[in-house]
Amino acid sequence: MQDYTGWIVRATAGREQGELFCVVGVDQEQGKLLLADGKHRRMACPKRKKLGHVETLSDHLHMYQHPAIQKLREGIPPSNKELRRALAAFRAEHKEG
Repeated sequence: MQDYTGWIVRATAGREQGELFCVVGVDQEQGKLLLADGKHRRMACPKRKKLGHVETLSDHLHMYQHPAIQKLREGIPPSNKELRRALAAFRAEHKEG
């Protein structure tokens, strides 16, 4: 499984359907993504979700540029507050454009 860390995704199945998350890691053994939004799913306890149960909104070619996402890609875990702000900025940017 490739590294999806830093991708912005929308849940398409389950209780969180329609919500935005950031991929904070990958569980190679189970083949699941580790998702956090900084509010309901914090960095300390990310949600595990199968790749087929999310819709990717950014990828490695069109990676969302935000300081918190950059930190995450460098291996430095951002705070929950930084992650919430990054997702809020993504929502605002994609509503307008």
